[in-house]
Amino acid sequence: MAADARPGAGAPAPLSKERVLRQALTLADTEGIDALSMRRLGRALDAGAMSLYHHVRDKDELLDGMVDLVFAEIHLPESGGDWQAAMRARALSARDVLARHPWAIALMETRTAPGPANLRHREAVTATLRGAGFSVRMATHANWLLDSYIYGYALQLATLPFADADELKDMTEEVFLPQLPPEEYPYLNESATELMQSGYDPADEFAYGLDLILDALDRERRAG
Repeated sequence: MAADARPGAGAPAPLSKERVLRQALTLADTEGIDALSMRRLGRALDAGAMSLYHHVRDKDELLDGMVDLVFAEIHLPESGGDWQAAMRARALSARDVLARHPWAIALMETRTAPGPANLRHREAVTATLRGAGFSVRMATHANWLLDSYIYGYALQLATLPFADADELKDMTEEVFLPQLPPEEYPYLNESATELMQSGYDPADEFAYGLDLILDALDRERRAG
């Protein structure tokens, strides 16, 4: 008897651009962006690589769509309220999204054909800053500064040799401190020892740096 090909009856869903992009996103998350190819994607979708070209023109269009899906996950700031709170929520959301999709960090600013979610995101950020009284030039400065901080932090977080504060404490005690004899590196030894004993969590650094940036931008905004 022939297999039932009706949707929901065990047959694979028909190919669509959305399904192709979602599967590509999953592959990049699990295997890394360098492992992604049209052939590998076709196997994951149980489809021939050539059939994918009915939905995405080439690898560049595939990457454009994947980056757009990442932008769609980031919280959109709303203008008209507390601009610092809006920018803080957006930055924290972007940090969390890039932690889920670390391959995207290097691609967020490279696309020359941005998708609708990408453009909506950038419009919302700019609208929030302009609505708060930033000039066009100052809003541009703020955009560059905030994005550089977010992407830089996300990249650093993705390359750390520990996952959380507990792992950092263990590594400090077992790996780092033995390399920092106090007679040779007194300040590094002091810092590592004190931070380890105080339960230091590097995850707190993002909010600390972000608040400094937002406060500095607010001073510039008030100065006109």
